[in-house]
Amino acid sequence: MKKPLKKRGPAGERERGGAGERERAGSPARQKKYVLFLYISGSTLKSARAVKNIKRVCEQHLKNRYDLEVIDVYQQPNLARGERIVVVPTLIKRRPPPPRRLIRDLSNQKNVLWGLGLRKREG
Repeated sequence: MKKPLKKRGPAGERERGGAGERERAGSPARQKKYVLFLYISGSTLKSARAVKNIKRVCEQHLKNRYDLEVIDVYQQPNLARGERIVVVPTLIKRRPPPPRRLIRDLSNQKNVLWGLGLRKREG
């Protein structure tokens, strides 16, 4: 069962990928937890597409083991300044290490998977 979204600030939404559930040692849910922040700019088509693409990747490849927070730079400019966000959309992977930033086009699923460390770079 999917957990409801928890609002965080006027524009940020936090989506849980099953955190807090009891897990058995060795089960797939026991794998590394991903902590992701997606910075967008308002309700533009590009922002909506980025949110949709990242949620799709998370549900397909990180089911029950991710936290995704969507942050609108217009609604929460201090968070964007603190992270030195100058281009949107920007996806920041905090955990598991190493931290990574994916900037702009998040529609190429292979590149996003590589950026998240879920796929090896081809050729």
